[in-house]
Amino acid sequence: MTFVTLENVWKVYLDGTVAVDSLDLTVEEGELMVLVGPSGCGKSSILRMIAGLEEISAGSLHIGGELVNEVSPDKRNIAMVFQNYALYPHMTVAENMGFSLRLQHVARAVRKRVVGETANVLSLSELLERQPAQLSGGQRQRVAMGRAMVRDPRVFLLDEPLSNLDAKLRTQMRTEVRQLQRRLGSTMIYVTHDQVEAMTMADRIAVLRRGVLQQVGTPRELYWEPANLFVADFIGSPAMNLLQGRLKVDGDRMQMVYGEGKTFALPSRLLAGPPRSDVHGKEVILGVRPEHLTFAGNGSGRGIPVKVRFSEVLGSETLVHVDVAAPTVVTEGRREIAQDIDDTVLSQLETAEENRFVIKLSGDRPVGAGKETHIVPNQESRL
Repeated sequence: MTFVTLENVWKVYLDGTVAVDSLDLTVEEGELMVLVGPSGCGKSSILRMIAGLEEISAGSLHIGGELVNEVSPDKRNIAMVFQNYALYPHMTVAENMGFSLRLQHVARAVRKRVVGETANVLSLSELLERQPAQLSGGQRQRVAMGRAMVRDPRVFLLDEPLSNLDAKLRTQMRTEVRQLQRRLGSTMIYVTHDQVEAMTMADRIAVLRRGVLQQVGTPRELYWEPANLFVADFIGSPAMNLLQGRLKVDGDRMQMVYGEGKTFALPSRLLAGPPRSDVHGKEVILGVRPEHLTFAGNGSGRGIPVKVRFSEVLGSETLVHVDVAAPTVVTEGRREIAQDIDDTVLSQLETAEENRFVIKLSGDRPVGAGKETHIVPNQESRL
């Protein structure tokens, strides 16, 4: 059952900035929907409009079948959890969790029961008399979740709630939030810039860029069937390897011509698509995930020639960084990220004579820096 619906929603600020552009999005009851995208893509603006903290410039918002454009935030029965826990430092955990119930004049005995039940779910029962300064980052975040849960809201809105935690604790809390959502059967809309967080937690993901929705789908759909180059490049870590060139069809053979006339043989099954006359000479961008590449046998001469830069040994896997003699593919997503860092970074990216690829190998398998070899698709590749 559809529970939250945004129809042709716009958010335009007074200076003319378009934060959200004609958004159509539905969230099912009991679903964990993750909004993901680079900084400035509009995901937090969407969350704030759902909460009623930002006015909708145009379009309609329905929650539980009710039009709520003009409904005040306190009447929407929505709970928000932010990246900053915003706990009252002079209150105990129990007082923080029960504060909203106190404002609603809920009886003391009922508050105590609800807070106790919620604390038990969040493994906070032993901490109820402590103050925030006596808690770890993960415990504070659970208290913030508990404060939202005691209200029994129709929808949970989470705005990058884990971004202030260290990497190990963030991984642990991802699992806890997901398990909690499933146990409660609650509807959650979760904002993050971390696509790994999105992939591991979401029932569905909405990918945004410059306020425009690019694709909505399950993590598997976004990974295997990206709607466009931006989604393909954004989803996946390490990012997809990209190579620009043109197709050359000769009988039953298809090749990709790249760089300064180098060629790479493509599987003949790709010829089952459009007529050969339509694809011959066509400019394309080839995308291959790092885990779908491997090194060709010694002296085989097959595949794409590369030079190894360095290897990152991560224990269960090894990331081998190599250079391909072809210009770097500068996607719009990479351009925006580079611009956010520094104009110099963008200039270096656009003028790079070598295209950096990453190959993900299972196990402890470093390859010596400076080695010249070839890479080919492995058996798991869809090429």
